[in-house]
Amino acid sequence: MLAEYYEQIEVLVTNITLGILFLLIGLAIRDVLNRSSVPKFGRIIVWMVLFLGCFGFIAKGIIQVVWEVGV
Repeated sequence: MLAEYYEQIEVLVTNITLGILFLLIGLAIRDVLNRSSVPKFGRIIVWMVLFLGCFGFIAKGIIQVVWEVGV
């Protein structure tokens, strides 16, 4: 039974791992921004770049699912 769902389990674990990685990156960036004297504009740019990276990852997943269902 496990062999049947091996690919789905692999995709799920990969997505969870990447989500945890994004979380840890966010926590590290927050710590660095809090310890240094970064101006407000710089903080906004840093968080925007991090958000766009996460958004791109999520959009890629959605596009991949739609593409596979449509084909």
